[in-house]
Amino acid sequence: MKADDIHKIVKILARETPKWDVPIVTLVAETSKDPFKVLISTVLSLRTKDETTAEATRRLFNLADNPADMLKLSEKEIIKAIYPVGFYKTKAKNIKSICSDLILKYGSKVPDEIDELLKLNGVGRKTANLVVTLGYDKAGICVDTHVHRISNRFGYIKTKTPNETEAVLRKKLPREHWIDYNSLLVSFGQHLCRPISPKCSQCPVIKFCDRIGVTTSR
Repeated sequence: MKADDIHKIVKILARETPKWDVPIVTLVAETSKDPFKVLISTVLSLRTKDETTAEATRRLFNLADNPADMLKLSEKEIIKAIYPVGFYKTKAKNIKSICSDLILKYGSKVPDEIDELLKLNGVGRKTANLVVTLGYDKAGICVDTHVHRISNRFGYIKTKTPNETEAVLRKKLPREHWIDYNSLLVSFGQHLCRPISPKCSQCPVIKFCDRIGVTTSR
């Protein structure tokens, strides 16, 4: 694809994605405008399907929706609320640790800088970028499996790891698209641009796509 085609792709996907389900973390951000809820829902979403994350997030936030109240819960109570998200026992411990650090080190406020967020247990670059972009509406590039796969499939970049993808996108992707890029590609990846046998016959941006690595499609 041509480098300038990314503007057309983003515009088309922005028009098409309202037809699809919104990623749960994006929905949390849009409805709550709360960086803490964005942070915790993102932690829960790792290695977990969106529908499972949505239910776990709802159950947990019904019990506690701020660091102080979350710390009052036992690990067992958190585990019961978030099960069956992936690695639920580890995530329960991380949530307790995160809330403790937020209270003791950050005055109960979620940091708005990636380097500070990375100091929290269980928070990697994907989570940190998502909190910055969706929680604070600040520039960042969140790279998950969809963003990594699809950006390479387009032929827009050529990278081997998500961290490498983030570094390259920070140099190449126009800054105006940084905040929305993840949400658009996650919806697109969940509904059409699947890892195996993507639905190319239904793709609204196929004319811009080099279909790198696609051997079979629908």
